[in-house]
Amino acid sequence: MKNTSETNGRQDTVRRLGLRVRCSAMCDESGSALVEVAIGVSICFAMIIGAAEFGRLCYAGIEVSDAARAGVQYGAQSRTNAADIANVTAAATQDAPDVKGIAATASYFCVCSDGTSSTCAVTDCSASRIIEYVQVNTSATVDPQIYVPGLPKSYKLTGKAVMRVEQ
Repeated sequence: MKNTSETNGRQDTVRRLGLRVRCSAMCDESGSALVEVAIGVSICFAMIIGAAEFGRLCYAGIEVSDAARAGVQYGAQSRTNAADIANVTAAATQDAPDVKGIAATASYFCVCSDGTSSTCAVTDCSASRIIEYVQVNTSATVDPQIYVPGLPKSYKLTGKAVMRVEQ
């Protein structure tokens, strides 16, 4: 039971301030601020964890795309490098050491300058010249650190880069 003099004192304070609130509504709020803080902190914590996970996935996506670019840059330096598919894929996979399970595939192809297709043989493109290209595709599957129901259990990230070979 509450002390009646304490309740009367609060009622007097409420009356002096000109508020028309019943004391029972104002006096029975003990602990409600603690509940509000607990809910607010929980929501903020969940948002911070979600933002960190989103940032981690974005970082992995950037790494996968940059790995494709690194492989293409290695291959585009010369015709010899462009034809060396094993080293082009190695350059791509070594550029993303933070991403587990990254895979790279490289290809070397030619096109005639007039737009017709070429097999990269010297006899191709009799009326025009051969333009050589290197293409690297990278992919990785990233699992989230914290699984949230309703979201995927893993994310497939891909990268692609195409560059003309130096001639």
